[in-house]
Amino acid sequence: MRTMARRMRRRASFPLPLRMTDSDRQPDPAAPALHLIPRDVHGVSRKQMSRNALKVLYHLRESGFSAYLVGGAVRDLLIGRMPKDFDVATDATPEQVKSIFRNCRLIGRRFRLAHVVFGREIIEVATFRANGGDDDGEEGREVLESGRLVRDNVYGSIEEDAIRRDFTANALYYSIADFSVHDYVGGFADVQARTLRLIGEPEARYREDPVRMLRASRLAAKLGFTVEAATAEPIPRLAPLLKDSSPARLFEETMKLFLAGHAVASFEHLERFGLLSVLLPDTAQALASNKSGALRKMLLQGLRNTDARLAAGEPVSPAFLFAVLLWPAYCHALAQLQAQGVHAAEAQRRAADRVTLRQVTRTALPRRFSLPMQEIWLLQPRFALRQRKRVHRMLSHPRFRAAFDFLELRLAASNAHANDVAFWRQAQKDPEAASATEAQSGRCAPKASSSPDRSDASAPGAPSDGDS
Repeated sequence: MRTMARRMRRRASFPLPLRMTDSDRQPDPAAPALHLIPRDVHGVSRKQMSRNALKVLYHLRESGFSAYLVGGAVRDLLIGRMPKDFDVATDATPEQVKSIFRNCRLIGRRFRLAHVVFGREIIEVATFRANGGDDDGEEGREVLESGRLVRDNVYGSIEEDAIRRDFTANALYYSIADFSVHDYVGGFADVQARTLRLIGEPEARYREDPVRMLRASRLAAKLGFTVEAATAEPIPRLAPLLKDSSPARLFEETMKLFLAGHAVASFEHLERFGLLSVLLPDTAQALASNKSGALRKMLLQGLRNTDARLAAGEPVSPAFLFAVLLWPAYCHALAQLQAQGVHAAEAQRRAADRVTLRQVTRTALPRRFSLPMQEIWLLQPRFALRQRKRVHRMLSHPRFRAAFDFLELRLAASNAHANDVAFWRQAQKDPEAASATEAQSGRCAPKASSSPDRSDASAPGAPSDGDS
């Protein structure tokens, strides 16, 4: 009884949330109809859920609020995947959530969220939000003339929250009260059919947030879903809207696209929807001009290797990833500079700087990644220099391993570097023996040429005709 009394006092002490009570809300004849999927039909079990997420759900309910597991977690559980994150939706405001959980912090401006922290796991708790179409909610929303939504802190009901989400598959709510799944937009049927469908009018939703186009590509690649025709149709036309998005946000989306175990499929979806030319414009241009297709072949092999490493639980360096993604652009820029008669070493440095500076205006690539990326590129010519001192110096370089892995990757585009790869494999095992064998063979260390040559791009170890 004492515990119940404390809960009632706590609930009564909370300020009433804005636009949250049913008594103040007029019936909406256009409100989405609820489809209730019971536990024995959907098959989702609490045993599959995070214990900390369950703590948050139960504590919110015990405090007098409704609480649901929501979004990607429900979707993934329905198709037999283990969710990466467990998010919660509730009718409690962020301030009320913070009052309930001492281990909570509030974040965000556009979307005010509560993070309940359990060591290394964070349970994100979001308040039901509305579309804000009525006058009393407009003060919480900020929309640009282009239709892009930049701030949205208008609270609403679970029905309003469902229709303002992006895809139907992400608008499913698992109720901790009766263990049913609440579906207001047909998401359960779409998940069963493996279909990705945007909620609402697609063009308007993309204009609200152009990054939704990248999310469509990423989710289709991740889940193996088919993008519904009406959802896919506007993307090529509206792709240029991404240029107005924050470079920092586009960098985060790029990391999600290529570092989540489905990089190849993500890349192919970007190409299909015309998004690659906006996200990685120089790479897209270089791939289009590479008639042999060798650059694309190498890039895709690099992405396959990335997926394989992630599947094996091995780390992947973002610097190496971007070295792969921007290598076609670097080769293209290098060939242009060499055609202008720029000395090989200078052309390599300038090409690396040019590609990097152009890319950071689109995706905010941090220097902690861009500098190692450039080192990987600029070390490639040095693999053709096999003098004994150079070999030892190269082996001791902090970027040697990454640069050598990149050299091996280049074999996917051209066999021109096969001898270099064989030598450096031996050198890593026994540098003295490798150098002695090289000296006996009578091979002289090649010198960089200042004149452009399409056969070797004017520099030892530089991109050959097959991969430039």
